[in-house]
Amino acid sequence: MKFNKRLYLYLILLVVTLTVMIVLHNMLSGQGKPPTTPRDYKEIMASGELNVVTDYNTIGYFVSGDSTRGFQLEMMEALEKEWGIKVHLFLENSLDENLEGLLYHRYDLVARNIPVNTQLKDSFSFTDPLMLNKQVLVQRKAAYNDSIEPIRQQLKLAKKTIYVARDSPAILRLNNLSHEIGDTIYINEDPVYEAEQLVMMVAAGDIDFTVCDERVARRLSATFPEIDIETDISFTQLESWAVRRDSPVLLDSLNSWLDRFKGTKAFKTIYDTYY
Repeated sequence: MKFNKRLYLYLILLVVTLTVMIVLHNMLSGQGKPPTTPRDYKEIMASGELNVVTDYNTIGYFVSGDSTRGFQLEMMEALEKEWGIKVHLFLENSLDENLEGLLYHRYDLVARNIPVNTQLKDSFSFTDPLMLNKQVLVQRKAAYNDSIEPIRQQLKLAKKTIYVARDSPAILRLNNLSHEIGDTIYINEDPVYEAEQLVMMVAAGDIDFTVCDERVARRLSATFPEIDIETDISFTQLESWAVRRDSPVLLDSLNSWLDRFKGTKAFKTIYDTYY
């Protein structure tokens, strides 16, 4: 009798264990996969809300005194008014985390200047370009760098250390450039400072090199005469916003709005303010 009771108990424990294992397997197998619930233009308009992520800097979003400013912020305010919905703007500087949040439906749109390349186009859809841009090397002029002339040939970046913001889009280009010149370029990803702060550190002599969008670099060079920005790191690139590939109607609607809005005085005012 005691044997039968133990056997019965073991069977119950076995069933419970198998049940727990199946539940855990189902839970874990769901991890790493984006949600399947569609959220395209129709669902967004029905909810009356658009979730957008941008980066915290003087192009995306920043605080100036008692007000908030930024190119992407003002573009989203214009879109909000046009579509009659509420835009929830989230701030996250890491492009990788922006795109992960887009994939997992935390965001509907990544509104920042993303250099579009083949690798990204395999996973995401991009709006028509908002502008053309390129990445430049930021270094000090000879007059502010012990008479050392700025680097003009990319080959001379071999064995140099270049500071960039963590998860910066410049990292991919620098890695490719390292292969192109056949030598190592050391990349130091700063977990705290963004591109603009790193440019200031170059001007102050704290670091020697960083990489920055040309348009941002030219604006900063007016404030920091110490910096040299005349050495290109990349070719001219298209910069666009990103949406999920399963949001084709949202993509088409954004492109239609951008096509109209870019021809207005309102867009020119926003553009001239920040670029």
